[in-house]
Formats: sequence, C-alpha cells, structure tokens
Amino acid sequence: METGFNILKLSFCLSIVVVGSSAAQVPAPWTPSNGMRPGTCDHYECPTSKLVEAGYAYEIRLYNTAVWISTGPISATSMTQATKTGFQRLFSYIQGKNKDKVKMNMTAPVITQQATPGQSVYTVSFYIPKKNQQNPPQADDLHVQPWKPTYVAVRQFGGYVSDDAAKKEAAALMDSLKGTQWILPIEKSKGKSPAYLVADYNPIFQTTARVNEILVPFTI
Repeated sequence: METGFNILKLSFCLSIVVVGSSAAQVPAPWTPSNGMRPGTCDHYECPTSKLVEAGYAYEIRLYNTAVWISTGPISATSMTQATKTGFQRLFSYIQGKNKDKVKMNMTAPVITQQATPGQSVYTVSFYIPKKNQQNPPQADDLHVQPWKPTYVAVRQFGGYVSDDAAKKEAAALMDSLKGTQWILPIEKSKGKSPAYLVADYNPIFQTTARVNEILVPFTI
C-alpha cells in the first residue's frame, strides 16, 4: 500500500507541474450529465452521496455526513500551486505525521477551494477514511472539518485541471442551472458557502477517461 501511496503522491505533484504550464481549456459541451463515477473510486475510498437529479450538464447530489482534514489558508500564485503545497502536507499527515502517528489509506478526491474571496488564498482538503472518521488524528498545521449532509451542484469535466479551466467550468455550471429549481437556494447560499470547490481525482499517468469536478455547495 505504501508503494501505491508514493506513486499517487508523485502523480499528484507531477500533475500540478503539468497543468500549471498547459494552455487554458475550453469548457466541455453542454451535454446531459452521464453521472460518470470517477475510476479512482474503484481503487480508493471516496465520500458517499445520493444522486438527487441528473440534469442537463449538471448533477445535484446530497453528500452524506463525512469528516475531512484541511490545511490552513495557503497563499499561492495559483490554485494549482496551492493544491501542490496542500497535497504534500496532507500526504505527510496520512503517512503518519500526526499526533497519534497513525497511518491511513489514500482516498479521493483532493479538494481545493478559495479560502478568501478575491484573494489568492486557498484551502486543500482530504477525505478521512471511514475507519478513521470517528477519531481522526490531530495535527498542528491541519484541522478536522466535519461535513453535515450537504447539497452540492456538480459539473464534471475531463483533462487536467488548471486555474482557467476551473473558472470556466464553474461559470458553465452556473449557466446550466439557470431556470432550474436549484438556482434560488444556490443564490441564497452565496456568502455562506464557498463559491465552488475543485475536486481532483486522477493521477498524472492516467491520460484517458479523466474526471474532475466543480462542486457548488448550498443549503435548502
């Protein structure tokens, strides 16, 4: 398992280097949501959710109660750079660099969000494995973040994540929600929830069938 950890660590770090230099991506066409389950979740534990609606170019999910471990605010020149920095901290945490010296299995996805609106400050989070959820180890530079059942609007897209791609896909998600019953609660939740989260599932060596997600949490 540790060999797998090291491969995935290298993959995530390399992916940040690659996407940081890649050209901006064009949002995927507005096609009906396929509800594609990231292949990574066949090998690593992912948070569980219920599909509420599969709409045109969006999904609405209800995520179950879960516990995540998150970095403090990371100042970085880009989201991808913050993800690289945050992932390194989180990987050390699951490798045993915590107060209980507990090693944990890798999970997916790694989530990045803008911690301070309008500023280049980000938070990176890692889903705690189910067997560690009841008593997650503590760490000085990280904090436990419980999720209550949470509604999330989701847009999936392929390729490698970049800052420009994330912004364009987030805008495309909001456009696809116009005229639906979900847009009002999403608008009411602005300022109470992050504008959007970016979920990164895949290692760099997976060049096909890549699945990334934009998540917009909201309350009803």
